[in-house]
Amino acid sequence: MINEHYTLDGFLNAYTFGFCEKRFFTREHPQWKTSLSELKRTTGCNTIILPVCAWQEHAYSTEVVSDSPDVMCEDDVAAVCNYARELGLKIILKAMVNCRDGYWRAYIRFFDSPVPTEPSWADWFPSWGDHVKRVARMAEDQHADLFCIGCEMVGTDHREQEWRHLISEVRAIYHGPITYNCDKYQEDRLTWWDAVDVISSSGYYPVDELDQNFARIRDVAERENKPFMFMECGCPSRQNSQYRPNDWRFGGETDMAAQQQWYEAFTACIERHPFVRGTGWWDWSATRLSPIESGAGNNGYCTYGKPANETLLRFSEKLQNY
Repeated sequence: MINEHYTLDGFLNAYTFGFCEKRFFTREHPQWKTSLSELKRTTGCNTIILPVCAWQEHAYSTEVVSDSPDVMCEDDVAAVCNYARELGLKIILKAMVNCRDGYWRAYIRFFDSPVPTEPSWADWFPSWGDHVKRVARMAEDQHADLFCIGCEMVGTDHREQEWRHLISEVRAIYHGPITYNCDKYQEDRLTWWDAVDVISSSGYYPVDELDQNFARIRDVAERENKPFMFMECGCPSRQNSQYRPNDWRFGGETDMAAQQQWYEAFTACIERHPFVRGTGWWDWSATRLSPIESGAGNNGYCTYGKPANETLLRFSEKLQNY
């Protein structure tokens, strides 16, 4: 473990960059540099979260495929990290997996008692671990400021011993601080927070339930004596999405005000709860960023060209004195 009383160096005001980009995207789509520059310029964020996403066929597949054309490679990670450093940004690397059939990774789960001929944890965890350790080597090579070993894997969270074993393997590779991104409402359910250096979660909480959830999370951070950050947080720009920000399919017509309301409330809540030491806004495309003038027609999560981006920039400016 890095330090029993590890503290984050400043507030990590991060934006997730390049989710699900493919191998060699930095060679084939040079506009990614403009996208990253615009992220820094228009949001004032001081950190990027770079997710390296592997794939498995479905939620009960035991093979996690990391070395394939639709997974960014070491060269991509190095290129992004080098340019991010040039821009003065900190870097969080994040190991992730998605299911090709569209099911959310939270549903990955197997029988807890092995059954002959059925897929098992003993098959899946080593394959997942190979991907995590691959990304850990990238994090070590690129001197990442923080490494996230998984994201919203609710169906696996109870497998404490496997996670502890994987964390010990990662620490032999990457010598910086480690976190795990649990899903919303799971912060007080995980039993192995002591094994990581930073507690993190996905903060997609309804706009009218922010304070009560922040208070619940604060109790966990204080009990564990660990720093806390939201590794993911954000809201689409659709009618009523501020009340269900976690659901990318939910909401009515495009509504900039709904997204801005959520961002105003969420950033204000952070100011009221200074135990939060970072944010991971979701998400900013590396190669498919729409022109800034078309932001008002985009009802997704990205804030570029939207009123919520101005809210985020004001928040970033306040953080300079945080």
